[in-house]
Amino acid sequence: MIGRIAGTLLEKNPPQILVDVGGVGYELDVPMSTFYNLPNLGERVALVTHLVVREDAHLLFGFLSEAERAAFRQLLKISGIGARTALAVLSGLSVGELAQAVARQETGRLTKIPGIGKKTAERLLLELKDKLPAAGGAPAKLGAGEAAADAGSDILNALLALGYSEREALAATKGLPAGIGVSDGIRQALKLLAKA
Repeated sequence: MIGRIAGTLLEKNPPQILVDVGGVGYELDVPMSTFYNLPNLGERVALVTHLVVREDAHLLFGFLSEAERAAFRQLLKISGIGARTALAVLSGLSVGELAQAVARQETGRLTKIPGIGKKTAERLLLELKDKLPAAGGAPAKLGAGEAAADAGSDILNALLALGYSEREALAATKGLPAGIGVSDGIRQALKLLAKA
């Protein structure tokens, strides 16, 4: 596994760069957040990397920060999210912005990224919950009001994932007591929907 590359930056063709390491040129794909912070051509650069091995290719992805690579790896763990989509997400949002969007369950911020539709955005928000560091490096913490709103959002997303319409899911979540936990909320919402 190639975990880090340090050498001379030879080419910059977004999103790909070429880094000379001891006479060997490594092609790396980088998110735009890394690309914009690269040094000038001919200067030294050090990147943490992630190697993706496929049947038809070995692809090397580079990042200026460990947080970017960690977010990239979290994105790859999500079913249906490939390396190109993960790179697009990190090109559209910084790690801090992505963590903020996840903490606040902001589907709209993710759907602005090319290739991310509403369903994929909702899946990303659900799967990345509590798995990304906030801009400061620690996982994002919510206040009591935000946590309650977050639980309501999780319950709503679970009902939508189970095949209920948005109208049915919203009606069921409105009937739930304030401050209810996610699992209890889903259970009670399903009981309400069964009676309807």
